[in-house]
Amino acid sequence: MADFQTIARPYAQAVFKLAREQGRLAEWSEMLQFLGQVAADEQMQTLLASPRFSGQQLEALFLDICGDRLDDAGRNLLRLLAENRRLIALPDMVRQYESLRATEEGTLKARLISAHPVEDKVRADLAQALGKRLQRKVELESEIDESLLGGAVIRAGDLVIDGSVRGRLKRLASSLNR
Repeated sequence: MADFQTIARPYAQAVFKLAREQGRLAEWSEMLQFLGQVAADEQMQTLLASPRFSGQQLEALFLDICGDRLDDAGRNLLRLLAENRRLIALPDMVRQYESLRATEEGTLKARLISAHPVEDKVRADLAQALGKRLQRKVELESEIDESLLGGAVIRAGDLVIDGSVRGRLKRLASSLNR
């Protein structure tokens, strides 16, 4: 999938500014998340990249799919993106909006990837420790990856903490090859 970050940036910033002024950051997140999921679909990406469909046709298709999940402002954004043939950049726009929102709210979404399920208390302690280190409120999502063998990997923005057995084995093999 192509990288549309530059195209998406001014739209994400404008929507964020509007949402902040209206005090509706969460509502806009929901609308954008849904629009982004629709736009990220592989078949939809093919349609969005095709010159065979007009902006109005793509707008109508999105409106059929999204239905009442968009308010008037959301439909206006959809119309603007369709007219300018920018619907294909929606997934990047959503990521940028969410990043702006997280910065505004002082939060950070992080992923805890482990070989086995992690107890709620351990997850809460990890989130608290990571939040203290990064000086932000951390929302920790869990994911299971059995290929790690044991341990865990934490991804928070650009920070990656690899405490997995697989990671340790790779570092050991790398040091032995030197």
